[in-house]
Amino acid sequence: MDIDEVLREKAPMIDNAIEKYLPRHFSERAFPFKLNPPRYSYNLEALNKAIAEPVWDLLDRGGKRWRPVLFLTICEALGKNPEDYLEFSIIPEVVHNGTLMVDDVEDGSELRRGKPCTHKLYGVDAAINAGNSMYYVPLLALRGRQERFSPEILRNVYEVYVEEMVNLSFGQAMDIAWHKGLAYADQIGELDYMQMCAYKTGALARMAAKMAAVLAGANNDLSTKIGNYAEAIGVAFQIQDDILDITSRDFAEKKGGKGQDITEGKRSLIVIHTLQVASTHDRKRLIEILNMHTQKQKLRDEAILLMEKYGSIGYSKKCAINMIQDSWIEIDPYLENSIAKMKLKSFADFLVKRNK
Repeated sequence: MDIDEVLREKAPMIDNAIEKYLPRHFSERAFPFKLNPPRYSYNLEALNKAIAEPVWDLLDRGGKRWRPVLFLTICEALGKNPEDYLEFSIIPEVVHNGTLMVDDVEDGSELRRGKPCTHKLYGVDAAINAGNSMYYVPLLALRGRQERFSPEILRNVYEVYVEEMVNLSFGQAMDIAWHKGLAYADQIGELDYMQMCAYKTGALARMAAKMAAVLAGANNDLSTKIGNYAEAIGVAFQIQDDILDITSRDFAEKKGGKGQDITEGKRSLIVIHTLQVASTHDRKRLIEILNMHTQKQKLRDEAILLMEKYGSIGYSKKCAINMIQDSWIEIDPYLENSIAKMKLKSFADFLVKRNK
């Protein structure tokens, strides 16, 4: 099954759904104003310049939109018409792009998807505020749904959102602490890294999956199992991102060159494995390069060679694949055989084997 084609096909539909809640151009007829009209004035120019423009500048750069497609695929696998759930599927996607905007400020990044980061174009203050608005605006999709969903289901969806947003902040805190030297980064192990990813990258995949399962009427046990599968997808996606950062020139050029994670001093699974198995000399040298936060490609290439020397890239790839396979075993018996189920399984395989 060509998941890449599925993603390309669904992306325009997802963007149209996003526009309902975060319009490209605010007008007095914008949906947020229907729910909460301003008391004094609309100030449309300010909202367009400081929210709509930076938000859509980022969204129009692309992105796979795999989280909403995962959401819709789960609805379909649970026997629902995915089109009936489209507007809810945008919640984790909009939140995800908001985190990118804020993360770029926190990391001091220069490029995002091949162009200057939002804070470079619109300023740090506008980027943080626009990013924060993306955490909350898509929740408007849940307003006024009492006729369709019970209060209990809507409450459970909100609980999923709150839990995963807390997890997201915990994951980011761990990542920042490690690459900023605020914690003992060189002593962290694989399980520490996995937990960071489960919090940070796994949170929004888990949010998408559990929201879909709850809205589709799945019980708590199945919702949890589907959430765990999505978490594995998110963690494997991050591991593959880490691999592509140091192996794919096309992927890396969008971020400013191969090894940007090395410049940021990030402790990826690849780095952690190398530090665990390397000789004392090589371990010391890799730590030294990571702590330099260097922009010099020659030094980044040296670090990459050390990771290749100890087979850490292949090791990380194998971990990602095993994680996906193990988590699929957990939900396979609970889903009826269908095209949607095949698509859900192919989805994870695509994300962990992609080359861009």
